Amino acid sequence: MYKVVLETSKPWKNAHNLMYVVGATKAGYFTEIRKIVPDSFLLVPGVGAQGGSLAEVCKYGMSKNVGLLINSSRGIIYASNGTDFAAKAREEALKLQLEMEEILFNF
Repeated sequence: MYKVVLETSKPWKNAHNLMYVVGATKAGYFTEIRKIVPDSFLLVPGVGAQGGSLAEVCKYGMSKNVGLLINSSRGIIYASNGTDFAAKAREEALKLQLEMEEILFNF
């Protein structure tokens, strides 16, 4: 179904008008998605607590202009439910940021 949606929207000058939402938990699908919409931005939820791998998403989904807007909410906001919540949330956000920087540096 996702391929039909992508193919249908291709003529809408999608790289300038559309951003697609593609979940991170099936990173292998990004290869096929990039074949259909190589220059479009992809909003990618599901990295972290939902099981999506930042490294895998980037491996299969990054375009020549990177083209990914990656979201990790649960992994950060549920880092702790104790009084150390702010510190743990910061720790998780920084960990993800460092991983992103490493991937971008090697791109």
